[in-house]
Amino acid sequence: MIKTTLKINGMACSMCEAHVNDVIRRVVPGAKSVKSSHAKGESSFLSESEPNADALKDEIAKTGYEVVLVKMESAQKKRFGLF
Repeated sequence: MIKTTLKINGMACSMCEAHVNDVIRRVVPGAKSVKSSHAKGESSFLSESEPNADALKDEIAKTGYEVVLVKMESAQKKRFGLF
């Protein structure tokens, strides 16, 4: 799994968060755990493969927000048990 975090300028309310979440789900089919925070100015999600950062930036820009940073890192599933 890949965890992608986007730093975004311009989100001011929960409706802004919803708009960005919709774009992420449209651009990255199968995106999981999509979350946005206007207070933090960021969005994050999980995906099976590395998403197209340029496509995300372009589509989010069309809704009036600016992606200033895209960070991708490997996200391992948490395991519970006696290991």
